[in-house]
Amino acid sequence: MNQERLYQIIVKPRLSEKNARVADQDNQYVFEVVNNATKTEIKDAVEFSFNVEVKSVRTSLVRAKRRVFRGKAGSTKAWKKAFVSLKDGFEIDFMAAE
Repeated sequence: MNQERLYQIIVKPRLSEKNARVADQDNQYVFEVVNNATKTEIKDAVEFSFNVEVKSVRTSLVRAKRRVFRGKAGSTKAWKKAFVSLKDGFEIDFMAAE
């Protein structure tokens, strides 16, 4: 697969208290990915970017929500969420300085 495409797949990791707890317990990490990414592309991108082995990938689409700000209607953007489970013995440390 094209390395440029692999760099574009992962938009950012989604860091929260719940995601940190799941990462500790189940060795599973949550990423925001581009909407047209497939599970195999996500797997290849995570393995390439973080030098780990991926066990499984689950995805879900987060729908846009309607919001009103200062009397004007708008909406948040829709995005794709990827739940990436790693094989035993591998972990991703987002706080480590590289």
